[in-house]
Amino acid sequence: MTTHVTTHVTTHNPVRTDLAGTPVAPRTSRAWTLAGLGAGLAGIATIATSSMIDVVYRDEYAGTTAGVADALQDKAGVMFAFHSITTLGALLMVVFAAGLHRRLRAVAPHGLAPVVALAGLAGTAVVSVLGAGLDTEFMMPLAQGDGIVDDSTGAMYNHWIGTIPWVWVLAGLAGLALHVVARSGGVPRWIGLVGLVLGGLTVVLGVSPLEYMAGVTGSLWLVVTALGFSFGDRAFRS
Repeated sequence: MTTHVTTHVTTHNPVRTDLAGTPVAPRTSRAWTLAGLGAGLAGIATIATSSMIDVVYRDEYAGTTAGVADALQDKAGVMFAFHSITTLGALLMVVFAAGLHRRLRAVAPHGLAPVVALAGLAGTAVVSVLGAGLDTEFMMPLAQGDGIVDDSTGAMYNHWIGTIPWVWVLAGLAGLALHVVARSGGVPRWIGLVGLVLGGLTVVLGVSPLEYMAGVTGSLWLVVTALGFSFGDRAFRS
């Protein structure tokens, strides 16, 4: 009696053996960079509109608040613009913060820089929302001109929107975080240099008694950085 044993051998020969099992990275959206550009431009517009509400800083009101509320009535329209621009900028900044965190995490997965950048920008967004948070309590009554707002309270509000929305000190941390990542080649070196100069200056101004000036350097840093990632980050995209 004869027993026959049949053996089948299956082989797999891919066309490119070097690509076998290699996952294909999904194409990521660059919309977050445009959000950053929008947030930076909104920051500049915030500075411009809040500067237009300058009643309490006029020489005629030096040492007194008498008449401030009446003078602020003419600024009600600018207050509406200031509120919408500042709040929109805060929302766009959160989107940019999330995108920047993802971008930095891809090249520095174990570093602190991605988290610092995210926290700095998210914190600045919160400050912006709070900076515009009192608007409804003042711009509505002032627009109606019903005399509900007294002079001293109106003066306090004018000082509030002339300072708090400009405090971008935490955004400076994001710039310094980019500088750290750029030193290892994770982002273009010129973006890191911009982060060192403008981000560092933003932090220094924020720590100093001139903290409101951080809004100027911070918003400028954000515009330049967002443009850099939009058009100058080709090595990473490829």
